[in-house]
Amino acid sequence: MESTNLVLEGVELMLLGMGAVFSFLILLVCCTSLMSAILSRYFPEAAPAPKPVRKRPSAAPASVDPDVVAAIGAAIKQHRARQRS
Repeated sequence: MESTNLVLEGVELMLLGMGAVFSFLILLVCCTSLMSAILSRYFPEAAPAPKPVRKRPSAAPASVDPDVVAAIGAAIKQHRARQRS
């Protein structure tokens, strides 16, 4: 066989394969679009329900208990002391 003949056969097979894939993809897009149109026509999406209005939680108290502040301060000092060791 001549190399020219082999190249032509390769090009022919390439075009045939690419054409088959392209045709399949076009058919897939058409079928998907058709199914989407049918479903949206016979089964329309329901309108979303309005979201209930949530009340904001009450703000944290303006003052913090001094015992809590002392406990947090002691914990921070202890943590820093352990980090230095």
